[in-house]
Amino acid sequence: MRIGVPKETKDQEGRVAITPDGAHFLIQQGHQVFIEVDAGLGSGFSNEQYQQVGAQMVSTAAAWAVDLVVKVKEPLESEYQYLEQQIIFTFFHLAGVTPSLTQELLKKGTTAIAYETLEDEQGRLPLLAPMSAIAGNMATLMGSYYLAEFNQGSGVQLGKVLGKRHGKVVIIGDGVVGQHAAQVAMGMGANVFISGIDPANMQKIKNTLLPEAEFFLSSPENIGKYIKDADLVVGAVLIHGAKAPKIITEEMIKSMAKGSVVVDVSIDQGGCMETSKPTSHTNPVFIKHGVIHYCVTNMPGAYPRTSTIALSDATLPYVLRIADAGKASLITDKTLVKAINTYEGKITCKAVAEGLGMLDNYQPIANFK
Repeated sequence: MRIGVPKETKDQEGRVAITPDGAHFLIQQGHQVFIEVDAGLGSGFSNEQYQQVGAQMVSTAAAWAVDLVVKVKEPLESEYQYLEQQIIFTFFHLAGVTPSLTQELLKKGTTAIAYETLEDEQGRLPLLAPMSAIAGNMATLMGSYYLAEFNQGSGVQLGKVLGKRHGKVVIIGDGVVGQHAAQVAMGMGANVFISGIDPANMQKIKNTLLPEAEFFLSSPENIGKYIKDADLVVGAVLIHGAKAPKIITEEMIKSMAKGSVVVDVSIDQGGCMETSKPTSHTNPVFIKHGVIHYCVTNMPGAYPRTSTIALSDATLPYVLRIADAGKASLITDKTLVKAINTYEGKITCKAVAEGLGMLDNYQPIANFK
């Protein structure tokens, strides 16, 4: 199969979908790999490194004119012109982005396979996990940075000073993002509070990872109580493939102290805070009701070298699986079929169709077999 890797165009996005080692592996398996010129530079991979393993360096259009396009982030409006009946494997987050992308995918008959809805046999999200881990680490670091007085923050440092913990960090969600954000905050020396919906899972995390953190059950009453005097709130809510629920209301934000910070890691799926709106690495924050909001939609792009290697390690086996299967056989693969969001002009992921209010365009993938 002809596999193309375009250069990412999202604001300050330095990641690339396939490393030179990954390209070499795919070529050894009998596939052709086309890399857009300079696509790997942001992650520290030169054009020569790709050429040395047999990949072909091509133009933007040529990187899209293939059987399988492998990306990191969803196609932007400037890239819609390249959409056709190819397979695209990337982070789509269709329920959380503008409906225009989904409409374009349907019009062009593109097969959209989303990293974030690919589940393994245990129901885990193996392609979302590494980026969630990096975003979780970043959430605490960015929150701490924007708490500085010179950033219009409250001036509270998250950290232990002569044995005493300073700063209150509240994390809504105890998944991969939440756990990593909590571990960083705890390591810095903050007071950490984490919410979840499964008491047994919360106890397991407390016993194994975060014995000094305080866990509480997610409910509107509890969340409102805990975030009222928080210095940093991290939104880490995820429902597989669906639009994120607005767990943190505008009234809750209003109750927070001026100069406190919220980081909405769920922003890719629409955000879990009523006051959130997408931001970029160029303009990462805005202030509403006196609270600093960090809502960057491609957080791991800030650390492209680490992110690219971690993501490529996770995606490569599935890239090969897709390339070996071909479009006709995709819908018979029990793992890949769960990740298909659009196929033959229809939305095949119900959570996406519901999130976009496009159930009229929904058709289960089983109907195509």
